[in-house]
Amino acid sequence: MPLTFDFPLDKLQTYQGINPRPADFDAYWDAGLAEMRALDARVELSPADFKAPGVDCRHLYFTGVGGARIHAKLLRPAHRPAPGPALVMLHGYHADSGDWYEKLGYVAQGFTVVALDCRGQAGLSQDVGGTHGNTVRGHIIRGLNDAIHGAPQKLLFRQIYLDAAQLAGIVLAMPDVDPARVGVTGMSQGGGLTVACAALEPRIRRAAPVFPFLSDYLRVWQMDQAKDAYEELKDFFRRHDPRHAHEDAVFMNLGYIDVQHLAPRIRAEVLWTIALMDTVCPPSTQYAAYNKVTSTKRMLTYPDFGHEPGLPGMRDDIFQFMLSM
Repeated sequence: MPLTFDFPLDKLQTYQGINPRPADFDAYWDAGLAEMRALDARVELSPADFKAPGVDCRHLYFTGVGGARIHAKLLRPAHRPAPGPALVMLHGYHADSGDWYEKLGYVAQGFTVVALDCRGQAGLSQDVGGTHGNTVRGHIIRGLNDAIHGAPQKLLFRQIYLDAAQLAGIVLAMPDVDPARVGVTGMSQGGGLTVACAALEPRIRRAAPVFPFLSDYLRVWQMDQAKDAYEELKDFFRRHDPRHAHEDAVFMNLGYIDVQHLAPRIRAEVLWTIALMDTVCPPSTQYAAYNKVTSTKRMLTYPDFGHEPGLPGMRDDIFQFMLSM
């Protein structure tokens, strides 16, 4: 088989990551969760234009941290005699919750499906702003100037991680959902959010991240892979710190939103998909997080593939994994 462009596989399987973990990391996220739980979420449902026989399709809105109104698509069986399983779906970078149609396979098996629109990206969720400095197109660096100057709670991905966890909590509380049968999945950014969601909402029972983003930023930088999805790291230094006077502070503060540091909180069973030729989310950055998961876990490995959605059999495996909850 071809060698990964990254570390050899045996080293990947023991790699622990290099991006620093802030000393107050746990307190940071405990405070974020406390802020989230104190919210009046004001959940609202409204009918969707999309219709399918036997399926209740709705727009779901709730109030997230900072007061933003967050949107998700909700699909569920129109008639269900007893509480059933549910799945939270999380999308890729710059994208949105996707088409209604693509969720119907799960609904046909009795699932309630909710698909988040990340704030500030292509969907219907609100981005209330409140940070200073250039963000170009990237959300990794949104709030990074504030973080370097003592306000890491301004990091935008903090709010997005909490949105995912809050949506999972809303689903867990639905009367037609069995809280012992709730899963989460997503690809790329959605994979990183899957890790964060399962970590911040430990009642999640199954998590299926696919080549997750948002992990081990310093490794990305040292590999000279600050391009494609991670290009904004280079943009930040070029525009805001051209002599790298604050480089240590940059990566320390990115540690708050590094999913490898959240991974030990996961209690769900994990089915992780990785492509060893992935130059967008390098394998070592993924293993940095995977190797910190202490719950039951399994890795699906695609040696000949890169960061591409058409991994043969991957969606079938995730579907079977969720059905077996």
